[in-house]
Amino acid sequence: MNYSSAATSISRQGATIQIKQATVAFGITAATAETLPNPAELFLGSLSACMLKNVERFSLLMDFTYTTAAITIEATRLEKPPRIDEIQYLLKIHSKDEHLNLSLLKKNIEKHGTIYNTVKEVCSITGVIEIVTE
Repeated sequence: MNYSSAATSISRQGATIQIKQATVAFGITAATAETLPNPAELFLGSLSACMLKNVERFSLLMDFTYTTAAITIEATRLEKPPRIDEIQYLLKIHSKDEHLNLSLLKKNIEKHGTIYNTVKEVCSITGVIEIVTE
């Protein structure tokens, strides 16, 4: 399987990424630092998307139901050389399914996530998965 995207920037303005039929704007200037995601935030968003996709995938394979899933990710950036060093996540799954095996789900997400496996090769990832039954 192969993936592709195309990106364009306009000097001193902004940039976009085209992926399939979607366009994602991102910031490249100080003026957009508070309103548009920067490349590091897009990177974390990709990891979030990977993990949420696998929640959906494994809900079918592990036969559990959920209404929503939400993830928050935080990362620590080193200065020299500039890079992401540590990533921590909290994945909350809203479910009343008593048969949801969190440890197996976590193992599957960490074993089968394309972005997850790519990232874990270069930095530390730690996290927790919680069930919200409300």
